[in-house]
Amino acid sequence: MRFVVTTSHKPTREEVVNARTLAEELGVKYVSRGRLREFEKESPVDFYYVFDKNGQLSIKAGQSVFFFHPGMSKVRYKNIKLQNSDYLINSMELSGEEVVLDTTFGLGNEALLIAHFLPRGKVVGLEASEHIFRVVAHGLRNYPYTDEWIREASTRIELHNINLREFVKSCADNSYDIVYCDPMFDRPQLSSHSINPLRPFAVYERIIRSDVDEMIRVASKRFIIKSRTRDTLFEELGLHFDRLWGSKKSGVLYGVIEKK
Repeated sequence: MRFVVTTSHKPTREEVVNARTLAEELGVKYVSRGRLREFEKESPVDFYYVFDKNGQLSIKAGQSVFFFHPGMSKVRYKNIKLQNSDYLINSMELSGEEVVLDTTFGLGNEALLIAHFLPRGKVVGLEASEHIFRVVAHGLRNYPYTDEWIREASTRIELHNINLREFVKSCADNSYDIVYCDPMFDRPQLSSHSINPLRPFAVYERIIRSDVDEMIRVASKRFIIKSRTRDTLFEELGLHFDRLWGSKKSGVLYGVIEKK
């Protein structure tokens, strides 16, 4: 895809420096925001990176804007406080010192939630998409958090730009306490306004049984995989779960395999 780096309108000096630095790192052009429309007429692009005044990095593609925001982690945290009703967190059975491998990081909302319950542990996240990784990694470090629990959780996340298949094969047996996988759904939930801008940049490589076997191998306590009731992933994988549960309302299922 063709892209450039720019800033918000009337940028500060820091924005311009950050944008120029990123453009140089990526080997693409820096285009000032005032010249962007003229530049696109001569050299059309698929999207552009934008450094904003609040220190955030986003991607604008047409009318869609992709940016990091921890909103869903806040909603789920509130539900846990009110009802103790989060299937993923309950599935993990965290003591607080585990190292959790999140093989499909995405926006990182679930990783932030998990990391909150790991005061002496951490989450190691893998994101195969270069562009999603760049925006989310920047956001984790620079987002203006208003909730202290999310800011603290963000410091216990280590994010890598790598394909899960490549990474997991290089890991020794039982390298992580828990391994979690949340692949893209067969039938996307198009009503999800936070996920939709991410879709053009996501890696849609299908999870297969050999991937799962590798992930189970590197987990010392348990492996957890997410799907939806109307998807066919679990049937294709042919796995026997020790627990399979989720929300009827959302149609989300978590399959749990315990390491004996």
